[in-house]
This record gives sequence, C-alpha cells and structure tokens, in this order.
Amino acid sequence: MVRLNRRQFTRGLLGAAASAGLPGISRAAETPGLVAQTGAVQLAPAGFPKTEIWGYAGAVPGPPIRVDQGARIARRFLNRLPQASSVHWHGVRLDNAMDGVAGLTQEAVAPDDAFLYDFAVPDAGTFWYHSHNRSWEQMARGLYGALIVDEAEGAPVADRDDVLLLDDWRLDNAAQIADDFGALHDWAHAGRLGNWITVNGDGAWSAEAARFSRLRLRLINAANARNFSLEARGLEGWVVALDGMPLATPQPLGRLALAPAQRADLIVDVTANDGGEAFLVSFERDGGYAIATFAVAGSARATRLPAPLPLPANPVPELGPLDAALRVDLLMEGGAMGGLRGAMMDGRMTDMRALAAAGKVWAFNGMADMPERPLLEAGRGETIRLAMINDTAWPHAMHLHGHHFRRIAADGAPGPLRDTLLVARGETAEIAFVAGNPGDWLLHCHMLEHAAGGMMTWLRVT
Repeated sequence: MVRLNRRQFTRGLLGAAASAGLPGISRAAETPGLVAQTGAVQLAPAGFPKTEIWGYAGAVPGPPIRVDQGARIARRFLNRLPQASSVHWHGVRLDNAMDGVAGLTQEAVAPDDAFLYDFAVPDAGTFWYHSHNRSWEQMARGLYGALIVDEAEGAPVADRDDVLLLDDWRLDNAAQIADDFGALHDWAHAGRLGNWITVNGDGAWSAEAARFSRLRLRLINAANARNFSLEARGLEGWVVALDGMPLATPQPLGRLALAPAQRADLIVDVTANDGGEAFLVSFERDGGYAIATFAVAGSARATRLPAPLPLPANPVPELGPLDAALRVDLLMEGGAMGGLRGAMMDGRMTDMRALAAAGKVWAFNGMADMPERPLLEAGRGETIRLAMINDTAWPHAMHLHGHHFRRIAADGAPGPLRDTLLVARGETAEIAFVAGNPGDWLLHCHMLEHAAGGMMTWLRVT
C-alpha cells in the first residue's frame, strides 16, 4: 500500500450547494429520490486513475440537502448497491421510525428495493446523512452527504457559507479503496484509518475569498475512525455551534478537535493578505497539512466585521434537576491492550478467543454486541444521567441517536449540547439529557469498527 503524497495539491473546484424547501409530499412520483449506487471519482491527484466508490447519486459526497428550520424532508431511498443498506439522518431529532438504523428502527433495504424517509427537522444547524447498515464498509466506500438546516431567523452575516466534509480513505497503489474490511487489527485498535485525506471528495480542496470577507465554515468529520486536530492559518474567528447546536457564547477559534461524526460551525474572517492564501490545517503524527485552501483576491471591506452574536438556540428540552435524574453507568471494555477476558454474546458467557473469532472484541457492561434488553428505559420528559467509563486503551466517539446531551463537569456544570462525545482512554465522562423523543434509540461508538466489534447498545423512551 502506498501513502499518497498530500503535498501534490492542485486547485480544486468549488462544489455548489443545492437548496430546496420541500412542502408536504404525498405521492411517490413527486418525492425526490436518493439513490445509493456505484460510481467513479477522482479522489487521488491527476495521474492516478479514478477511484471506484459507493455514493448517493454515485458521488462523494452525496447530494447536499438544504432546507429551512421546521420544514419536512421527504426522500425515496433507492438501493442500487450489491448490499442491503439504510440511511441515518445524523443529529436530527426525528421520528424514531425514520432514524434509519437497520435491525432496530427498520429492516435494511435490500438491493433494488426502496424506502420512503419523511420527517420534520425541528433544529437549525449542520447535520449529515450516511449509511447505517455495514457502516464500517459502506461509509468507507463513500456513502454520506451533508444535511443543512437554515435558521428561521437570526442567521449570521457571512459572505460565504461552505460545507466541508472531511474524510480519509485507505487507497492502494492503483488509487482504489483497499478491500481489507473487517481486519481484526483495525477493529481491536483505533479503527480503519486511511492514507489519503479529502475535503468534499477532493484531495486539494480550494476556493477564492477576499481579504476581510467573513466565512461560515461547516465542518463535518465523515471518517470511519480518524480524530482530526485542526487549526486555521490566515483565518481568525469563532466556533459558534457544535454538532448542529449553537453555543451560548461564540468561542475564539484555536486548535479544534473533531472526532468521527462530530461537526463544528465556524465564523471566520480572512486575515491573510491580498495575493496570499489562508488554510485549514490538519495535524498528524508527521506534521501539519493544508486540507483546505482559500486563495485571497481583493478585499471585501476595509476592516474586519464586529464579533458575531450567538446563533439562535434550538428548541431542545432543558435538563431537569440533576440530583433527581435517573443514573446509569456504561462500562467500556475490550480492544487491544485491554483487560477483557470474556463477555456475554448470544445469551451466553464467551471467552476472548471465541469473541475475537466472531469479530466481537469490545463490550459494554460485559455485553458484546447489541443486547436484547435496553440499557435503560425512561418515560418521556425524564432526565437521564449516564456515566461512560472508558476502561480501554483507546478513545471512543460515543453517539446517541435521537437526542442531544450535555457533558456534566466535575463541578456539576452542564456543557454545550452535543450528539457525539469523544471519551479518552481511562476517562469517565458523565452526560445528561432529557428523554424527549419516544422510541428505541441506538447508543454506540462512532469509530465504526468499534461499533461493529461490540460497542452498541440502545435505550427506550416510552
């Protein structure tokens, strides 16, 4: 396998974002389609062949979906792949039947079959959609796209609004996706890490911007397992939202950590000089690399704009009294260099050798893979306190479906709303949320190989 040279950057094309507000649609013939199919795209630099991918509309990323807050989204998903699939609408507080989790909220859609997704979007923000059946393979082949919900009012002033989906790809010498899915080393260690990073499917994404122009950058980590560590150069500004949820006060932009499935909305001003360049830089073991470039041409105004106001809050239920909340622990065990010796699987205690042979190398509360009973059952409106105890040698990006939560600090103060939280090795992270959405909801690690290897559970809201 060759590590493609990310220094061979060329100017990329600026992808256009589609925008559509969809009224209630009743007939299938009038419902826009979302087709999962094979395709070929130029992921690697010129001179390499196109890469065979699986994508929505045969592209990477899939077609952007953009609607106004409160609108309905209707898409007839058609599966033209050789595997069954489904679509998860990540971060959206939607009806449980539309959540797209194969085996929990719906059956996987067989090849050449279809499924109608139809739901309202109550929150404004940066969300995304992706496969949720064999995600560890299907997302690594390209099955994801952006879902942007515009604020009903109070949108920030910006000269540009760019959606940047970050991904890494494991490519072979012929620039094809390495067909080593299910490798036990990936599953038991950090997950499937790639050797080629793209933004919106482009290894040299670039755009033009004027000095002192104001940009809204919507960052989405679509990688299977890579934790991005990002900095801006020639750009100065603020983080205004995390995982689609506005911060009460915009925070100055410094080094930004973005775990798999996490998002961040930035408001930045171009401070690089006319004729220069501004960059979004990804830091890795061997140094920093520009993954997005803004060529600076002209000036938008004489000086920088004033600091932005906070984005309008979304209608997420407020936490109830934490001392009266339902308390639940979630113990994370297993993986390489872990102390797991065995766990329950298929209703019986199984030793580590047999677990590994079945590809189940992680456990929650001594249970490898999805349990028959929920981790917790709560009434609608009940406040939950969940302590996630990472007794492993690896970090885990924990994602809760259908809800947003707040991390509770040691002093009891709640943090910003999130739907995905990175829990470091050896760390205990306590979150709290209101069980405000009825149904059966998945809770899993979004390092996708970890989820497939046993780090999945679910909760029930009645």
